[in-house]
Amino acid sequence: MRKLNCVLVALGLTIFFGGDSYSQVTKNSLILNLGYFNENNQFQYLKAVAKTKINGKFKVVAGIPVTFYITSENPANLLGKAITNDKGQAVLFIPPSARGEWNKSAKQSFLVISDSSQVYDATKSSIDLTKSKIKIDTTEDKKIVATMLEFRDSLWVPVKGVDLKIAVKRLGGDLNVNETPTFTTDSLGMVNVDFKLSNLPGDSLGNLIVVARVEDNDNYGNLSSEKLVPWGSKTEYLESYNRRTLYARRGWSPLWLVTMAYGIIAGVWFILFYLFIQIRRLKKLGT
Repeated sequence: MRKLNCVLVALGLTIFFGGDSYSQVTKNSLILNLGYFNENNQFQYLKAVAKTKINGKFKVVAGIPVTFYITSENPANLLGKAITNDKGQAVLFIPPSARGEWNKSAKQSFLVISDSSQVYDATKSSIDLTKSKIKIDTTEDKKIVATMLEFRDSLWVPVKGVDLKIAVKRLGGDLNVNETPTFTTDSLGMVNVDFKLSNLPGDSLGNLIVVARVEDNDNYGNLSSEKLVPWGSKTEYLESYNRRTLYARRGWSPLWLVTMAYGIIAGVWFILFYLFIQIRRLKKLGT
């Protein structure tokens, strides 16, 4: 009986102190944001962003494994898996195997789920969207006509009241075609925009890429459509591979730079040689 009491006391102390230590281990809350992207009505992909709140500030979280689904969390509807990068982003292109599920309805749902870990609980996020696209046309007097369409009752119908951004694609980002940053579609789902950029450098033929975008729309996600237009100035590419330039390949540096470099090297060796001769003379004088 005495041994049994000792065992019970020890067990009670373990539960009391051990349970207190375990209760102090809490997991951080993970936030998942899911976005749908359709680039030029051709490339569709999903982007999940993982972040958490630390000391009142949101911070992205890297290294989080996430799983993407279409319609529901069903193994048959699995789209793929990814891991968030140093920006907290995980991108997955929608595979061709999802075409059958995608074609079942005019509206579609996507789901992303993160795995549970020692730091974060499993988290999920979903989006519901309507199939849509942007049609872009141009006129000879430099007007851009963009039409917003959604798939409804097996037909593409225009959508009113959607904000579009009309811009020209550049290396550093999109450049607005005029002073108005966004345009709202009318009852025909259209916006008519004047192209007011002049002498904008294009390619060798003077072509520019005009793009119409819908960004972070609750019903349609992120959409874009592009069109090539000859409204820029021609840019000639000067090939400098076999020319002496400052950033040329080895052996094609400017002559003035080569002369300066070899002159400095020759001057240093001349000074060292001169000092060597003087040291030998001093030794001879000492003997």
